[in-house]
Amino acid sequence: MAPYASDDSTTAGEVDEQRSVRRRAARYIVPVTVVGVAAATIGLVPALADSGDPDLPKITAQQLIEKIAKSDVQQLSGTVKISTDLGLPNLGGLESGLLSGAAGQGEGGSSADPTAKLTELASGTHTLRVAADGPDKQKLSLLENAAEYSVIHNGKDVWGYDSKSNEVYHGTSSESPERGKDQQPPALPKDFAEEALKAVDDTTSVTVDGTAQVAGRDAYKLVVEPKQSGSTVGAITVAVDAKTGMPLKFTLTPAGGGPAVVDAGFTKVSFARPAASTFDFTPPKGAKVTEEKDAGKEAGKAWGETPRKAPGKPFDLGEAPKAGKDSGKGPDGPDGMKTIGEGWTAIATFDTGGEGVPSGKAGGEFGGFIDSLGDKVHGKFGSGTVFSTRLVNALVTDDGKVYAGLVTKDALVKAADAGK
Repeated sequence: MAPYASDDSTTAGEVDEQRSVRRRAARYIVPVTVVGVAAATIGLVPALADSGDPDLPKITAQQLIEKIAKSDVQQLSGTVKISTDLGLPNLGGLESGLLSGAAGQGEGGSSADPTAKLTELASGTHTLRVAADGPDKQKLSLLENAAEYSVIHNGKDVWGYDSKSNEVYHGTSSESPERGKDQQPPALPKDFAEEALKAVDDTTSVTVDGTAQVAGRDAYKLVVEPKQSGSTVGAITVAVDAKTGMPLKFTLTPAGGGPAVVDAGFTKVSFARPAASTFDFTPPKGAKVTEEKDAGKEAGKAWGETPRKAPGKPFDLGEAPKAGKDSGKGPDGPDGMKTIGEGWTAIATFDTGGEGVPSGKAGGEFGGFIDSLGDKVHGKFGSGTVFSTRLVNALVTDDGKVYAGLVTKDALVKAADAGK
């Protein structure tokens, strides 16, 4: 039976009331769900089997990181398998709706909008077909049971097509001369590896841990581990193609043990130029077409744009969070967002200006539902609720302050106490 569907013993009024409660409860869950989705951008399948350990020349961690930074693969095609297990609460179907809403799909939006559709990669196991031919031609197809969703970037055009609903989303990419230079299909191990390496600093251990074979390619294994205690990140392992320097597989395991939180890797890959017809697209007859003038900006986000930076000091591929940094106002975060600490135990904090999360009797009709999703905590700061995933934890205090990061629950309570 579909979640929240009525049966013979449930009146239409009762069903509407159930849905109303969950809609109101959803607004309190969205911030935590968004954090879970964001966590997926720094690293996203059961581990792909290696078929032997190739004998490759010795290489240092610094040399391997430089090899990744210098990698400039322009043509490729292949299959990528992704599994994500963030441990989000089972919301009986509400979770998928929140993920789409967090990505910006509003009422009446197109099911073919890449910014909404590709958030599905934040949970479960998925198979993707990917292809690229330079900065102006990329294609990603999400294969589903009886349908397929594709995003095609060809020159100025960006198309999204959902075969299940027969809907098409069309926009144009940026007119900048640098258009598409770093637009690669999301969910490629390369994108996740670059994001993870941005956080590498003196709080991080980076080593080369032997070799592997992924999708028939010889690769080195780069291991990134936090030196600090209190982080929920256990280790990140990147299998780097020995010839091209392109990451072929990315695995993030939690400090708490168990299966990978995110694991993305090629099962098949070719660096030959794909056929030009791969990137051709014409809306099918009868398809609903939605035009979006600003699709270039949004599609760029969906394709996982990542700035390149040549390595300077050891492991310097990006900037780690700095203590006290204020993100200010803008699309990257709420007003007044600040960072407490640095490295892998950095905690983002901001004030919602609200009254925290309603719970128990004080929360009325959905207080108990909220309580079931989080853990009540107390400290010098007062009290609040911690919402947890296997990677990201977020504390919402009763006076409306939020503390979130790749850290343990105890670390969040300590940060909140220090703020008093």
